[in-house]
Formats: sequence, C-alpha cells, structure tokens
Amino acid sequence: MPHIFLDESGQFSKHSHEKYFVVASFTVGDIRRTAKGFRAWCRSHFPRKMRDQSEIKWSSTRYPDSLRLKMLREISKLDVRIRFAYLLHRNIPADYHHKNKLKSGLLYTNIVGEILTSYLPITDKEFRVFCDRRKLSGMSEAEFKEILKARLLPGLPKNVVLQIEMVDSAAVVNIQIADWIAGALARYLEKGKLGEECFQILKGNIIGEGKELFNGETIA
Repeated sequence: MPHIFLDESGQFSKHSHEKYFVVASFTVGDIRRTAKGFRAWCRSHFPRKMRDQSEIKWSSTRYPDSLRLKMLREISKLDVRIRFAYLLHRNIPADYHHKNKLKSGLLYTNIVGEILTSYLPITDKEFRVFCDRRKLSGMSEAEFKEILKARLLPGLPKNVVLQIEMVDSAAVVNIQIADWIAGALARYLEKGKLGEECFQILKGNIIGEGKELFNGETIA
C-alpha cells in the first residue's frame, strides 16, 4: 500500500537565485513511525522556542547547518526510500511558455508525473500520493489530479484505489520530511555549503538515480 509524500525546492521565476528546481518524494513502511520520529527528534534537539512549531522547514534561517545535518541523519535512519527529479531553469522547453508567460502549473504537474511513474508498475491495490499544496498557475487542483490519474492508471492494477491530494504541510508531518529531503538535494545540486555532506547522508536512501528533466542526465 504505497503512500508517497512529495515536496519541492526552488522557484520557476526567472529572478530566482536558484538555478535548479527539485521535486523529491519518498515512501516508507510505516508513515506513523516517520511522523512520530521526526516530531520527537525536533522536540528534543531544536531550540526550546521552536519545538512546538507546527512546521519545521528546511529553508528556515533560525538554526545552524550543523543542526540540519543532524536532522538529515535522523531522517536517513527512518527507512525512507527516496526518488527525485530536477531541472535547470534554462532547460525548460519553449512548449511551456505562452506569450512570454510560463505555464508553471502544467510544468509542475509533469515533473510530479515523472516521479510518480517511476514507482510503476505495482501490484498493490492502493496508491496514495500526498503533495504540498501550492499555487498551480493556469490550472486548477482538480485538473492537476485528473492529469496525474490519467498518466498513472495504465501502470496500476485494475480497481486500484488511487488517491492524489494536495495537503497543508503544517498539518502533515511527512510532507515536512519531504521538504527537508528536497531542500538538501537542492543544496547539493546548487553546490551550496555542506551540499556534498547532505547528499552523502541521503545517498543510501535514494532508489535508482535522480532524473534531470529536459536534459537526460542522471546523478547517482
């Protein structure tokens, strides 16, 4: 019964300081154990004034990188199985532009579709996907779900329970874990401070290779 949690790091904006846009996902055997383990570790290791926050985000500037690395090591121990895709802004095809405006909703949907199809085929009777809620420019949430369902159903068993939801990351701890994974992988790709250390911590949890879209390259 796969439960897939997914989040992204970066922006599609031309003015973004990041060169990459990264979408990371993970599955795990026991979704309650990962959520409980993440929150318990935060409460015992983060500064007291941050422990009861509803959301602990990778992008926060309120804690040092040494604490980030410790958190990533804890996440790596939770038996998460990671798949991810990424792209360079400059490689986004012209097909995703219309009248000088990026069709970011469609682009994001197709990136998510690339990751989700990497889990197929499966024989499980349930396939449940939970993404962080975000604005889908030029597309409704219902359209987002229908496009993904149409792409996934050919690789799923007959009568499968297929659920795709956009959820509030503050309410779903496993989305926060996906946020940390995406942020760490983005730092590695951007060659940021401690990026190599971040990748080495998560490397053993990554299934296959990270897929670079619109280029064809992969990283192992």
